[in-house]
Amino acid sequence: RPAPGVPYRTTGSTLLHPLSQRLGTPLDQVNFVACQLFALVAAFWFRIYLSPSNASSVVRHAFATLFGIYFAVFCFGWYSIHIFVLVMLSYGIMNMASIPNVHRYSFVVAMGYLTLCHISRIYIFNYGILTTDFSGPLMIITQKITTLAFQVHDGIGRQAEDLTAEQNRLAIKTRPSFLEHLSYLLNFMSVIAGPCSNFKDYIAFIEGRHVHMKLLEVNWKQKGYDRLPDPSPTGAVIYKLCITFVSLLLFLTLTKAYPVTYLVDSQFINNTPFLSRLGYLYIVMQASKPKYYFAWTLADAINNAAGYGFSGVDEQGNFHWDLLSNLNVWNIETATSFKMYIENWNIQTAAWLKRVCYDRAPWYPTALTFILSALWHGVYPGYYFTFITGILMTVASRAIRNNYRHYFLSSKPLKMIYDIVTWFVTQLAVCYTVAPFVMLAVEPTIRLYNLGLLPPATLCCPQQPAPAAQHRQQPEPDE
Repeated sequence: RPAPGVPYRTTGSTLLHPLSQRLGTPLDQVNFVACQLFALVAAFWFRIYLSPSNASSVVRHAFATLFGIYFAVFCFGWYSIHIFVLVMLSYGIMNMASIPNVHRYSFVVAMGYLTLCHISRIYIFNYGILTTDFSGPLMIITQKITTLAFQVHDGIGRQAEDLTAEQNRLAIKTRPSFLEHLSYLLNFMSVIAGPCSNFKDYIAFIEGRHVHMKLLEVNWKQKGYDRLPDPSPTGAVIYKLCITFVSLLLFLTLTKAYPVTYLVDSQFINNTPFLSRLGYLYIVMQASKPKYYFAWTLADAINNAAGYGFSGVDEQGNFHWDLLSNLNVWNIETATSFKMYIENWNIQTAAWLKRVCYDRAPWYPTALTFILSALWHGVYPGYYFTFITGILMTVASRAIRNNYRHYFLSSKPLKMIYDIVTWFVTQLAVCYTVAPFVMLAVEPTIRLYNLGLLPPATLCCPQQPAPAAQHRQQPEPDE
């Protein structure tokens, strides 16, 4: 919220400012939710009235692109120019660069432009103007640009025998047209909050081959169907909207009731036992999750409502719509290893990091992947504390699991004890690792990390976090 006496300013639309005032919610968050809810309605309409049987691929591409552009301008105003500039730069590289270099140029330009926007928005143009964080959509578009460039390079510039099975499956044999390029990067289903998807899957969806393509990847006749089924996403959308609603309630209650700044409050540090502070750290980190659950699950539901995101049929013959899901709440909350937690949190970003970095890095793939993840997220020091710590946690977790887990597999009681202990340790390790990500600034991070090393009396009084450390008001799509 703007300070008293400071006029409210935003680069996005002010149409919903009266509603923002009535709800006591920042306008950028109101615009974000309004756009996503409108996108949900538009997605249902798109699936029913602009289905592949009723409209050509050109019409579907054009509709998805124009609505996406409108949503971007509505939410971000003139800041959306950054999104469009990057999209046009990437198209120029895609068509002018040589195939052996197209992925390199696309990666450098996209990541470079994103980083410059991170730096300028936070450290140069931080005038206290309350405006929607436009870096979120820019981060998603960066993922899509680099994904597309690497897959074009795989399809045209490399031999099939040099590719992994996944790279061969996703390889693109021809450069996309201008309309396909715009539609893939700017479609209304994912322009605001993602997620990133593969170009081949998206084109198959637009052309009406998406569901059939996924069904043909499994033997659907053995699943009890005598003809090719036509699964509906309605059940999946309703289920995900329920998760979205519960996440919103938790955000409005838990998140505001347990502020993260209290962790480094002098009175709290001096008067609270260490174990109690550790417990509060766990509660605060739990309370910070619902906003991500809300944004990512709603984005997933929007894509499903449009008919996009079908992933196949399981052994029991049930249809699944989790191709674009960004998280698995149950697996996150019950994770018994750092690896299991990471694999179920921000799934599409993890898949992007794997495809453009981990699978291609000539050395130190784990370290390089974490560094790329930190750079992609932004330039706040807290991000680098988190991801550098994440490297150490991943290596340590892998070593402990490989060296000691087999001792506990001889009986069910021992296995249960192992699972309980590793769940407890994993959850605390994640809280310890991601706390700087939430705090953003250096000073509160150092104070937090000192809690277990120095007596409370030796800690200096906390300072207020820098204004830039308080800028995030809507959830990032891919944190």
